[in-house]
Amino acid sequence: MKKGIHPQTMVTKVTCACGNEFEVTSNKKELHLEVCDKCHPFYTGQQSKTSRKGNVDKFNRKYGLENTEKAA
Repeated sequence: MKKGIHPQTMVTKVTCACGNEFEVTSNKKELHLEVCDKCHPFYTGQQSKTSRKGNVDKFNRKYGLENTEKAA
């Protein structure tokens, strides 16, 4: 690597909107996030399965398919 053309890296304090704080290596002094792994619904297991089921029902109605749960 050429010397003098790369940004200086440092330990960066990252703060999430939920209050979670952690450190990473970056070229900025601090970062502010809206969502992190501690508050994102996918990682916390709080993701709603009803919305996914509703999408399947919507698809079935759109294409005139019979709902497999009702048929069983």
